[in-house]
Amino acid sequence: MTLPQRLVLAGGSGFLGRAVARHFAALGWDVVTVSRSPAAVPMPGRWVRWDGLRQGEWSREVSGATAVLNLAGRIVNCRYTAQNMLDIYTSRLDTTRALGTAIRDAAQPPPVWLNSSTGTIYRSAQTPQTEAAGETGDGFSVDMGQRWEAALMEEDLPQTRRVALRTAMVYGLGAGGVMATTDPLMRLGLGGPMAGGGQYVSWIHERDFCRAVEFLIENRLEGPVNVSAPNPLPNRDFLRAYRNAWGMPLGIPSTAGLIGLGAKVMNSEAELLLKSRYAVPEQLSEAGFQFEYPAWPGAIAALVAEVREVGHAAR
Repeated sequence: MTLPQRLVLAGGSGFLGRAVARHFAALGWDVVTVSRSPAAVPMPGRWVRWDGLRQGEWSREVSGATAVLNLAGRIVNCRYTAQNMLDIYTSRLDTTRALGTAIRDAAQPPPVWLNSSTGTIYRSAQTPQTEAAGETGDGFSVDMGQRWEAALMEEDLPQTRRVALRTAMVYGLGAGGVMATTDPLMRLGLGGPMAGGGQYVSWIHERDFCRAVEFLIENRLEGPVNVSAPNPLPNRDFLRAYRNAWGMPLGIPSTAGLIGLGAKVMNSEAELLLKSRYAVPEQLSEAGFQFEYPAWPGAIAALVAEVREVGHAAR
């Protein structure tokens, strides 16, 4: 009897991890989620506890795995205080290094390790940023992305191909996802252009994210890969399509000052809304990956239709 392929999903109990687990379980894979606590809602596969730092029972799952996917890391939707920045650094770097140690010491190392990175590693740009020609910016979020990718490459792992997932904002259904927060704002007409709306938005549908992970496991790409839809668009157009999907033609605009004030009240950072992100998936496209949702209006219309039918709580 042939054993199913095994995916070790680190930090996979959140919104995105649940989507990946559903995708690979539907393909017949043995999905092993390793995280500090089980998911708040049921998800397929097995769960093994880890603290994101030490080796233990979870590291034995790595040996013989078909692939390892690391989604662990503290959310960045917070104020960039010294303590929060330290927590963001350590949650990403420590978990990545723990996985590197487990793969290095595995009797049968996995052939591929995909590790989260961020599309925010590029500068605030009005022109396409590709893996080959993109320009890195400066500041905390960029430095975090660079250190994250460096941690991925620290160990000598000759049998394991490594991919840094420079992922854009992932849109999909489910508790903890960005849409669960932004949908009510759109329905209230609060989704107008932000600070003029000229900054670009990079995004990806959750199904295309999961399909891209599957594609990257099966193909020989390595190093940084932009995991984003091929058509970023200005904030004003992004929000217009979002409002239209909800049947709300008007949206109240907001200034940069108002966004900054709101970010403080919400314990967040204005950069998350004001930075222009123009990541383009050159590596995926040249390798032949076909997006099911390449354009935002069609993607958000499909997602909103699904929310209307089943709601977020079901995911």
